[in-house]
Amino acid sequence: MVGICLGEMRRVATRGIHYLHKLNAPNVPADIIKKGQERVIEASLTLIRERAKLKGELVRAIGGAKASTSLLGVPLGHNSSFLQGPAFAPPRIREAIWCGSTNSTTEEGKDLKDPRVLTDVGDVPIQEIRDCGVEDERLMNIICESVKLVMAEEPLRPLVLGGDHSISYPVVRAVSEKLGGPVDILHLDAHPDIYDAFEGNKYSHASSFARIMEGGYARRLLQKLGEGVKGVYISIDVDCLDPAFSPGVSHIEPGGLSFRDVLNILHNLQGDIVAADVVEFNPQRDTVDGMTAMVAAKLVRELAAKMSK
Repeated sequence: MVGICLGEMRRVATRGIHYLHKLNAPNVPADIIKKGQERVIEASLTLIRERAKLKGELVRAIGGAKASTSLLGVPLGHNSSFLQGPAFAPPRIREAIWCGSTNSTTEEGKDLKDPRVLTDVGDVPIQEIRDCGVEDERLMNIICESVKLVMAEEPLRPLVLGGDHSISYPVVRAVSEKLGGPVDILHLDAHPDIYDAFEGNKYSHASSFARIMEGGYARRLLQKLGEGVKGVYISIDVDCLDPAFSPGVSHIEPGGLSFRDVLNILHNLQGDIVAADVVEFNPQRDTVDGMTAMVAAKLVRELAAKMSK
């Protein structure tokens, strides 16, 4: 079964490359490829824009929300240096969030069924865009623009579902540019992700925070925040947790944090959380009962409650 899953994962991951080769064939005029790519990109952004507009209108109509969390999925896994299963994570996390085995109330007492606490604008169609031959530099811009579209609809604040950790670069960039300055980042991870260009890939999941600091999008990378810090971005790589709590990750690192350690950090945080991401959950390494999916979902639930006000 594992062999079948891994084989399917590789086929999906390389499909875009095969399409790219076909699209770049000598007998296909470059302007046709370019125009086709632009149509697909515009359609993708239009979907995010209209869904964000609808959710923003709903929250504003209800009233009483200064900040409302909105999920945005970025199912990207090809920048992982090992396994690419994180591309399949967003739907599994959503499924676990609304699993019937639990209820919709967070530990802070907020109800996720209240749109002022949580809405969802769907996924950036990463694979469909890559199938058109769009390369990573442009893809990062599309992710960045998608996040900005969510933030354009007050009072929505993006909580992004990865995906590998490479997505944090365009998301943080979007938040920083939208707010007009660098943010402070609380980065919970088993790895620093500050290689300049891991294995020659400047967009590698191991290089995301190098790109963030290089671009001046973050003021500080922190492991702990004190009171009074404003403009906080939280990035949680689920491999920061000990594998006893989170076995479904690509890079298993024994000796990590307990789940309660992480929740205590989130619950005690005093800064203004402007956006966040939860990344690197790999469903293809999870237990059969989806334990890590539930862990990732719980992180999302508690982040949503913390961000909304």
